Amino acid sequence: MRNPFTHKKLEEVKDSAADFGHADKMEARFAKGDLETEETGFSFHRLKPNKRQPFGHSHEDAEEVYVIVRGHGLLKLDDEIIEVERLDAIRVSPEVTRAFEAGDDGLEVIAFGPRKDGDGSLDHEFWTD
Repeated sequence: MRNPFTHKKLEEVKDSAADFGHADKMEARFAKGDLETEETGFSFHRLKPNKRQPFGHSHEDAEEVYVIVRGHGLLKLDDEIIEVERLDAIRVSPEVTRAFEAGDDGLEVIAFGPRKDGDGSLDHEFWTD
């Protein structure tokens, strides 16, 4: 039987960014397994000061919401760049390619949306200027 709830400290979730050689720029903690979610995708991202995510990404079906929990910076959405700061919430349609850039104090972001394994593509050339 599934647990009626799951409690986890996000900093205890494995940092996947380190596995892909991005520890100098960011942390990426994908918590759906640790939280035992069945339908909700959930992740925590921490960008170091003045660093940018090394790729953009989009989805086929999964709409996402991002909540800025600390810091400020920029979010590139296809060809548009917006400023983001603490407690901003941004909904992004699946097909929009997106990536964050941290300001001087770094940036911490929580992302959530429907859990759809394999629904995503990366663009390593998305934000290269």
